[in-house]
Amino acid sequence: MANIPEGLKYTETHEWVKVEGDTVTIGITDFAQSELSDIVYIDLTALGKQVKQTDTLGTIEAVKAVTDLYAPVSGTVTESNGTLNDSPATVNTDPYGAGWIAKMKLSKPEELEKLLDAAAYAELARKSEHH
Repeated sequence: MANIPEGLKYTETHEWVKVEGDTVTIGITDFAQSELSDIVYIDLTALGKQVKQTDTLGTIEAVKAVTDLYAPVSGTVTESNGTLNDSPATVNTDPYGAGWIAKMKLSKPEELEKLLDAAAYAELARKSEHH
């Protein structure tokens, strides 16, 4: 079973969100990185760009597939994890730590209420697993 830490929020498109005041850190879940396999490149939208919830934040390119990264909440992109340019596989090895992808300043904190908690996401991931 995938690692799904408590205390984070999750999306149905397999992003995680760590809330710190009006800033959120975003990455993809352990389940998502394991489904993608070896991540080789991450292309992120421009810093300072304002996005709405569910807008595309960028793309994640893996050996098996290319997938979109979606904004879990509305806000402004304030930071990207520059270390992923040289070592995108960090997302595979440490998706909730060093493999974070972007930070955003929240513009609609109420959207956090629509996200899944760890238990709800665990159920979603369980149903999504390839048997």
